[in-house]
Amino acid sequence: MILKRYIQLEIAAKLAWVLGLLVLILAGTRVVDYLADAAAGRMPGDLILRLLSLKILASLPKLIPVAVFIAVIMGLSRLARDRELTILYNAGLAFRFQCLSALHFSLVFAFLVFFLSFYLAPWAERQVAELRSRARTEADLSGIRAGQFKEFSKGDRMVYVESMSEDKERMRNVFIQARHDDELGVLNSDSAGYLQTERAGVRYILFRDGRRYVGAPGRLDYRITEYRVYAVLLDEAGGGIRYKKLKAARSETLFNSKEPGHIAELQWRVSTVLSVLLLSLFAVALSRRAAGEQRYAPALAGLAVYFTYSNVLGVSKTLLTRGQIPPYVGLWWAHLLLLMVSAWLFWPPPRRSPRSSSRPSSN
Repeated sequence: MILKRYIQLEIAAKLAWVLGLLVLILAGTRVVDYLADAAAGRMPGDLILRLLSLKILASLPKLIPVAVFIAVIMGLSRLARDRELTILYNAGLAFRFQCLSALHFSLVFAFLVFFLSFYLAPWAERQVAELRSRARTEADLSGIRAGQFKEFSKGDRMVYVESMSEDKERMRNVFIQARHDDELGVLNSDSAGYLQTERAGVRYILFRDGRRYVGAPGRLDYRITEYRVYAVLLDEAGGGIRYKKLKAARSETLFNSKEPGHIAELQWRVSTVLSVLLLSLFAVALSRRAAGEQRYAPALAGLAVYFTYSNVLGVSKTLLTRGQIPPYVGLWWAHLLLLMVSAWLFWPPPRRSPRSSSRPSSN
């Protein structure tokens, strides 16, 4: 229908620049952090663009619902400001027509968010985790220079290399100082190389044909060990890994799991899809209340309701992850609450303004 397409094109035009603005803000924030890491030597510069692209892709399921919400409000507000919604109403196209037009438009993005949230975003999170591990490895190991000391693990490991091969993969005449509790260990070796395990974030230096000295400073009872091969842990990923694994978990794993964290992540992904439709319905309800002269007060109230809805979802996810609320309550009550607010906004019959209801006299 031409009128439905007209309303949807108006919303789509607003959505294009709203989503573009949100992506630009996200990219600007992320690129500043990545450039700071690169400048500090914690990340190779050639990984910045790839990391940024993957992080934007992983964030799209959170950006699209709010972008659609804002776009529907702005699109219908523009139509109301120019009295086009009044003309549609007088032509017999009630708010049900606006609601269906917005929902049909949002349904396309609901399917897009479903695909992103259940498949592409977890894949992007896994790629980000792998690239971060690679970035830490390359940044740290590329920082080792012949004739210079290099710290690892916040100063608990100190590495010195006399010379390196041309491909930077082999080291000659190497020693490493490691602290563990009150003991100090020193290893020397004729040659050494890097060892990266399959476990993300775990890195070793592999020494060959050397000696290991272990003892407490100030005492003479050092233990001396000769070895042919010896591996020393340089660094290991710290906290926050479980949270990242939840975001990067495959959807099939979440469906087959009974763990509270997996259930919470699965409901969160479903919530991103439901949010697109529920927020669109809520935006139409707001435009119905904003049809009069006071259009900005309902819009501000709508933003307050949106932030409340978003925070309630986040709190519910945290409580569900900790097992403090049952799964059948989970995040569903937040969606039900928003649906009830939208129904309340739709409940009173619409009133025509005096200007729109006036008719020319037959005389």
